[in-house]
Amino acid sequence: MSSSAVLRSVSRSVNAGRFYSQRRWIRPTTRLYTARCVTTLVHYSEAELGKLRSLEQRFERRLRSVYQQFTDVPDHAAFQGSRHVYIVEGSGIFRVAHGEGEQDLVPVLHADWAGDVDGTIQKVRLSPTESVLAATVKNNHCEEARCVLVQLEQLTTPQKPLLILDKVFSFEWATDDVLFYTTQEGLQCRHVFRLHLTDTGAQSTLVYKEKDPEFFVEVSRSKDQRILTVNCSSKSSSEVWMIDSRSPLSHPTLVQPRQPGLLYHVEHSDNQLYILANTGPGHEYQLLRTPFTSPAMQHWEPTFSPGPGAVIKDMEMLQDHCVFTVREPLGRLQLHTIPLNAANRVTILELPFWACAIETQRLGTVDSDTFSFLLSSPVHPPVRYHLSPTHKRPLSREDDPQRTLLPEYHTTRLQAPSQDGTMVPLTLFHMQPLTDLSEAPMLVHVYGAYGLDLSMGFCPEKRLLLEDNWVLAYCHVRGGGECGLTWHSASRLQFKKKGVEDLRACIQTLFQSGVSRPTLTALTARSAGAVVAGALCNQHPQLLRSVLLQAPFLDVLGTMQDPSQPLTIEEKGEWGDPLTDSQHRDNIASYCPCLNITPQLYPSMLITAYSGDSRVPLSGVKKYVERLSKAIQTHTSSLCTKGHIPTILLDLQPGGDHFGPEDFDQSLSESARQVAFLYTTLGLDYKGSRQKTTGRRKKNKP
Repeated sequence: MSSSAVLRSVSRSVNAGRFYSQRRWIRPTTRLYTARCVTTLVHYSEAELGKLRSLEQRFERRLRSVYQQFTDVPDHAAFQGSRHVYIVEGSGIFRVAHGEGEQDLVPVLHADWAGDVDGTIQKVRLSPTESVLAATVKNNHCEEARCVLVQLEQLTTPQKPLLILDKVFSFEWATDDVLFYTTQEGLQCRHVFRLHLTDTGAQSTLVYKEKDPEFFVEVSRSKDQRILTVNCSSKSSSEVWMIDSRSPLSHPTLVQPRQPGLLYHVEHSDNQLYILANTGPGHEYQLLRTPFTSPAMQHWEPTFSPGPGAVIKDMEMLQDHCVFTVREPLGRLQLHTIPLNAANRVTILELPFWACAIETQRLGTVDSDTFSFLLSSPVHPPVRYHLSPTHKRPLSREDDPQRTLLPEYHTTRLQAPSQDGTMVPLTLFHMQPLTDLSEAPMLVHVYGAYGLDLSMGFCPEKRLLLEDNWVLAYCHVRGGGECGLTWHSASRLQFKKKGVEDLRACIQTLFQSGVSRPTLTALTARSAGAVVAGALCNQHPQLLRSVLLQAPFLDVLGTMQDPSQPLTIEEKGEWGDPLTDSQHRDNIASYCPCLNITPQLYPSMLITAYSGDSRVPLSGVKKYVERLSKAIQTHTSSLCTKGHIPTILLDLQPGGDHFGPEDFDQSLSESARQVAFLYTTLGLDYKGSRQKTTGRRKKNKP
């Protein structure tokens, strides 16, 4: 992750909310397997459960084979220092000098140095001259991490930690002996400390304390390493303090005081501050510039805005250029490049049509004018590209040996008219032509909260489904961030139901276009995406046959009325405050999945939850499952004829990680169970074709 990827680095929703995050691609490791706990609730016999487990084992073998196909594709497990390349592998960090081979790898740090044999490495930062390395190590069963510092100048084996800091969330080096970091209490980050390493020891000093509980605080560093920023963000406003790395012991300087509705992020280059703020047309992001010595808003000068309908998704500062990742109205990604000395000269580069996700590669060199990044899609493995604005051919791609293994598939972008006429973007992945998809099984993906895009990075499980002729549909409903800040505000607070209307419109548009049908359609959502998914199931259950929910947020009203929950106060800007505002309460009650369950024919559901999840209360998940089970039993007991009887399974797993298991084997088993559930409830054989339901086939006469 680049230090100048400001939109990602200070996203308060990502850091503190009930947010969607497609489980990151976990490579095989050699860790112990922990058995899951499955609770069968409605209309599922032991024999049927046994069949599901048998099918799960078959898919686990297939998924393992799919993962093995892509073990050599590029990722961000390696990063460069000025003298060495550092590689994160399993629970360790290793390094090798530039120009040497992997046989010369030297261990630098191991996760168990933090006192946890089951920990995983999260973030890594090198000091400016590569003399000290800092890395956070997270326990797989809780949210909080420990930061381990290792001396690199006199690296010996075995190595011992220089220092260990508890409950660290974000951290950045100002100099080789000054580290700024935030501490995490529960899910809150409100304190910034300065760690000063001296010959006589280390001293931590509190340099900032946030008093507003709706704000989340973290630190980041400019690409040129000149300034560190303390980023204070709520759901609707932000405030940035900056620290000059040339005088790191001085007090932070305020850039612009927070004000309602103003969101901004700060970068630095050549004594100029570059401000990305929502002061552009339609209150979308635009780039502004101001002298380093005059940071306040009255000095900001507009520098760049994308064209109508296009929105800025990220910004990367190079030595002499600024590069913006821009998303078009239909969802295609572009790169807009401007020279810092001539901002009116914009160069637009189209990225490949299949590209849906972009990840910045973090380089150790400060003066580089090359932007390296990975492009991927849910079914296309990452490919590394380089952008060099000063070259005749600025965009280049590294060799992609896996490309020859990719079967031909289609990426289709559509729009669905919602109830109020708003056109909602859709992205489809399919093997057969669009006209031949009427009998294809379809998996619909949705999120629609916190202004975050639906995750569309590479996922081997999705690749397996695609090769089995599934249609994968991604619905970019309002409440998410695909179409900018206004797209988010159009489905938050009193407008939250717009996301449900958008999802309904997307699914109906697909059916009307000849893509699949209700009995072959499944829906998947995780975390806050379950609000939209659960509301749709209450209102229009006939559109679906099967649903996958993971770490689902389902009891919105109950949670937002409980101030003891760690995210309730911070998330008032997303859902509302039902304790003090009766209109907010009535609005939440009108769509809350847990409150609107009625006796009717629901789709089958597999709900995966984690016993120690601190972001989504397990009590709300259990309440939802109990009410749903009773409603289904009430409805099915009144049926006079046999028909589709929904299956409801709660897959309750140990541990406190909201984002699923870090262990490869556990993650693979969980994914295999979900895929097996889809095939079972949609009546498919394991190759993806429709099962015969007309009885046993008669033998041909001789």
